[in-house]
Amino acid sequence: MALDRLKTIRNKAGLTCKQVADLVDISKEYYWMIENGKRRLTYDLAVRIAGIFDTSPDDVF
Repeated sequence: MALDRLKTIRNKAGLTCKQVADLVDISKEYYWMIENGKRRLTYDLAVRIAGIFDTSPDDVF
């Protein structure tokens, strides 16, 4: 997965890891681990994260 793209999109949107984590109802630490490739990402969570940026999971990941 190209998780660098997730970080870039989040930064362009002006959101912090904490803000995105709160929006998808996970901990900031868990989100950070996803963004840094330390945790796996479920499809459901990918859809929820992509929805924040009004795009598809394929465009983000």
